Amino acid sequence: MKVVLAPDSFKGTATATEAATALAAGWHSVRPQDELLTRPMADGGEGTMAAVVAATPGAVVRRVRGCTGPDGRPVTGAYALLPDGTVLVELAVASGLPLMAAPAPLTATTRGTGQLITAALAAGARRITVALGGSASTDGGAGLLTALGLRLLDGQGAQLPDGGAALAGARRADPSRLLPPPPGGVRLLTDVTNPLLGPDGAAAVYGPQKGAGPREVRLLEAGLTRLTVVLGGDPASPGAGAAGGTAYGLAAVWDAVTTPGAGAVADLLRLDEALTGADLVITGEGRFDATSLRGKAVGEVLRRARRAGRPTVVIAGEAAEPAVTATESADPAVHTLTRLAGSAEAARSRPLHWLRRAGALLAARY
Repeated sequence: MKVVLAPDSFKGTATATEAATALAAGWHSVRPQDELLTRPMADGGEGTMAAVVAATPGAVVRRVRGCTGPDGRPVTGAYALLPDGTVLVELAVASGLPLMAAPAPLTATTRGTGQLITAALAAGARRITVALGGSASTDGGAGLLTALGLRLLDGQGAQLPDGGAALAGARRADPSRLLPPPPGGVRLLTDVTNPLLGPDGAAAVYGPQKGAGPREVRLLEAGLTRLTVVLGGDPASPGAGAAGGTAYGLAAVWDAVTTPGAGAVADLLRLDEALTGADLVITGEGRFDATSLRGKAVGEVLRRARRAGRPTVVIAGEAAEPAVTATESADPAVHTLTRLAGSAEAARSRPLHWLRRAGALLAARY
């Protein structure tokens, strides 16, 4: 058999690469002769760079020391150089929420991601793809753009400090030192469609996840609103609110194009090519629910496998019944680690063990 293993991460317990490797080990323990293709998936958030690098021969990861972390402390960042000259930057690597020592919703910055992009441009990047997701800040990408040379100035001509709250003082932007985008353009990957402002915007929806209370949300909304006056652009564009408004900032200043992350990652992984001739496709994630079928990595794998006429199986940590019935058929079959392990706690405590076990049980059925 030829089997394609294309899971997303099991958030908090296993990366997509770890999940694919564990499923493959379990399968091969029963059917060692089968051809297994691992294509760990992502939807443009955390894990995107690792997934693409793992499936792309010739991809090179370059480290950049001394980047500014989201709370101002130095971090070591990284970007991936793909064989076609594309540079892939994952925002969470240098500006992600897990890098924060404590929540700081008003001052957290995307500056470190801008420093990664600057380093990639200096190394000759021909085009740039930025995976948005997992950000710690709500600064409209201002920190990132500042690292690229844009100056955001207050009424006295002084440059604004980092952070979303400071944006309320912005009066004009000076692009005279702004680096130009690469000749092949800039693409932004995201799995959200939120606009920048309003009740569905970056501050209102995602600010609380980054430590913002009602007062902080109002301050961040005011800052983002002022930023739109200074930068122009289209704050109502679907996805403009991604990564605390970073999608808006890059689109306004660099004409970056926002695209659904799961589909773009599948293209980078050449998933359609891998599906050719496959006897079975296995995907999965920590929780399979109705949102899985709307722009998420698992939904993208299922859609492409169905288009290619390949049978599918979903291995999930747990699954909501509406998601199972929403597939409108017995394909994909959905199996959960929770049922296999006996409880959600047991499944989360030894995820790789139960993923290997799931892979072995599936192989035994064939």
